[in-house]
Amino acid sequence: MQKEALISEANADRTWRLLSDEGAYLNGHDEAPPPLAYLSAGMVASYLNEIHALADIRKIEIDDIEVIQDNFYSMNGSFAKGTMKASAHDIELKAKISSRHDSDTLRSLILDSIASSPLNGLMRGAKESLFRLCHNGSEIDIPGSKKISDPLLPAFEEDSFDILDGNWEGVIEHTRQPSPIMNDTTTFAGGALTETQNRMLHLRVYAKRQPDGIVKIRQHVYNPHGSVFHFTSDEEGRAPSAAALISAGIGFCFMTQLGRYSAMIKKPLKSYQIIQDFHFSRGGATGKTGKAGEAAPLETHVHIRSDETDAFAQSMLEVAEQTCFLHAFCRTPLKAKLTISPLGE
Repeated sequence: MQKEALISEANADRTWRLLSDEGAYLNGHDEAPPPLAYLSAGMVASYLNEIHALADIRKIEIDDIEVIQDNFYSMNGSFAKGTMKASAHDIELKAKISSRHDSDTLRSLILDSIASSPLNGLMRGAKESLFRLCHNGSEIDIPGSKKISDPLLPAFEEDSFDILDGNWEGVIEHTRQPSPIMNDTTTFAGGALTETQNRMLHLRVYAKRQPDGIVKIRQHVYNPHGSVFHFTSDEEGRAPSAAALISAGIGFCFMTQLGRYSAMIKKPLKSYQIIQDFHFSRGGATGKTGKAGEAAPLETHVHIRSDETDAFAQSMLEVAEQTCFLHAFCRTPLKAKLTISPLGE
């Protein structure tokens, strides 16, 4: 369940190497954040960046703000019968604000900031992801109309990168503490590998943006029961950007489902990797476009090596896409349910 991603952005001068793992619920070692934690962290960082940028544009003074975000997903169905499917659900967002402005002004500011985020492009409407599939060095067909129009990108070898000077250990920190057990905490060791599932996933992040623009995030995985991690995000290169965390989360989640499929049918893989393109607009406030955020369907080139048939690789792709929570996030119209209260309550 341990995965590594190299994330590069077209308008940035560096590549981030990020790691992901899973907890006991997937028989992982819990050495790095799970995929869904990356998406939650990137999402709340993007929202805070847009809120502060739009507040500056509208000359709305915010003394302090903390955003608490709850993300929900579900997994239902039978693996053996081929009915298992992941779903994504509306987000709950709580903004605790210290400001002299009235609640209507602040509500309008935050709702417009949510719409300004590039993530709005994935949440608005249904974005069916696109793929190309390569098995044992040869491209093979995929079912349906989910094929990327551009040619297959070749598999990559791990390159050597020059590590920038500086201490990067604080970008993501493992607290080595379990998340609190909540009323909806029902999935524990091995619980995400059962043949039949009917469970709801719940993650929560607490986030604040510092005066220097860096966003500090504390993330809890309530169900399945996981650990607490701290994330740092920044748009100036001091930590992964919001978009980098979002992209990593989606890629990691899809990789988890590829590995989970192989584990559940007990057919080992020699190797598997993806190359994922996430095309999105600049933020409406941070990018000064004045428009809602937009995003194109995800494009993922999948490379699998195994001793199995091509039909196995095709099934692996199909099942992984159906059981990936964050591909479900892309194909499901979603809303953010907003609550505002004074900071300190």
